[in-house]
Amino acid sequence: MVKKEKRKKAHLIGICGAGMSALAVLLKESGSKVTGSDNGFYEPVASYLKKNKIYFNKNYSAKNIPRNTDIIVIGKHAELVPSKNEEVKKAFALKKLGVEIKSLPEMLAQLSEGKNNLVVAGSFGKSTCTALLSWCLSKAKNDPSYFIGAVPINFGKSSHIGSGKEFVLEGDEYPSSNWDNTSKFLHFNPHSVLLVSAEHDHINIFPTEKSYKKPYKKLVAKIPKKGLLVYSTEGKNNIELVKQAKCRTVSYSLNDKKSDWYAQNIKYGMQTSFDLMHGGKKVATIKTKLLGNHNVENIIGVGALLLESKVIVVKDFTKAVASFSGIKRRIELLSAQAGKNPKSLFPVYEGFGSSYEKAKVIFDALKLHFPKKRIVAIFEPHTFSWRNRGALKWYKTIFDGVGVVILLPPPLHGKDTHNQLSFDEIYKEVKKRVPVHKATTEKEALIILKKIVKQGDIVALVSSGSLLGLSKSVPRMFSEKLALL
Repeated sequence: MVKKEKRKKAHLIGICGAGMSALAVLLKESGSKVTGSDNGFYEPVASYLKKNKIYFNKNYSAKNIPRNTDIIVIGKHAELVPSKNEEVKKAFALKKLGVEIKSLPEMLAQLSEGKNNLVVAGSFGKSTCTALLSWCLSKAKNDPSYFIGAVPINFGKSSHIGSGKEFVLEGDEYPSSNWDNTSKFLHFNPHSVLLVSAEHDHINIFPTEKSYKKPYKKLVAKIPKKGLLVYSTEGKNNIELVKQAKCRTVSYSLNDKKSDWYAQNIKYGMQTSFDLMHGGKKVATIKTKLLGNHNVENIIGVGALLLESKVIVVKDFTKAVASFSGIKRRIELLSAQAGKNPKSLFPVYEGFGSSYEKAKVIFDALKLHFPKKRIVAIFEPHTFSWRNRGALKWYKTIFDGVGVVILLPPPLHGKDTHNQLSFDEIYKEVKKRVPVHKATTEKEALIILKKIVKQGDIVALVSSGSLLGLSKSVPRMFSEKLALL
């Protein structure tokens, strides 16, 4: 039986974030009546909430909080503090009257109480690993609960309350709320942890590597003796972190035979295949739609956790991996066929390139799988990381091996409070190393793309922003018009 949440009325302030909207669905599935508010609603969150029949206000106001609300969950946005937000101010006033105020991770901890919690933590690949763990358990008919920080293509939703024993949680070292600096994943009670590569990140929060590793050490130490820690040996910090474990530990890597689990005979193309190895013996041949060595490593880590835990068998694991389509915007194949001509193949991929490392993984994967094809990159420097003046050096190498770039303008928000690069500065730096075209609108980008694309090219859309709507219009252009050939 699914455990029903006792509270009947929950209100989420800052509901339009990926995590908060996923939490809203969890609360509804657990039996609560859910409402929420935010100061802006964008796709796909707005449609996602409407589809799940969750009512929300498109602004902040003290009047938004329904009468007799039992619990209020407040997001992490900087503006969600009593001094700046009247709705948050009222929430804390209601706290004095007995209404519970919680952060997102505190609420997740409560919802996952009594479950066999599988926590995925680390700097890269968390969403993919969390989604794959959940998919494998689902395909094996375990009906797990899950919370994923992005939208998996197979499920079409990022959270679910299941009837099974397992609760798969994407962990995050980022602070829990504006009043609680505890790392989010430290609110969870893990039975097992999958630790992917933990590299120094969120420098504004963790200024030193030592400060970054501190919450990870606490997480590893929380795993009970009967639990399991599966860790990547590719992460330079992981070897130190694993020393905190009281439980059994299992290592994995891409192809290091010294690890407990690794890969051999990796083959690349429109799909990937490899032999999954354990203790020097072949366990299975794995076939996957996912591209890149990083995803091979992700699959190995997930397999190690599931098979070492004996929650599924090898046959079910290989079938689930073969049918797993990945995460939206994580080297997602948007379009492969241009028109009706079978010879006119234009694969269009979209990748979440919020940092240098994440963008590099996208380009490296495409170069690895398609070494003879030209990559046409449509790039939007959306995050503060890409727009910061200190990031100018990134543009010297990020497009190595890329054939041509269509550069989109950086957003203007925060330009007065951050030392940001201008569109022209970024363009001039990129131009020194690779052919580049500037496009300021969706229409302009499409016109340029039509002129420069050649048969046999691969198009890569890379950003953490909206890409001016090109993730929809580029595949549509290739499917409707063959005239460009």
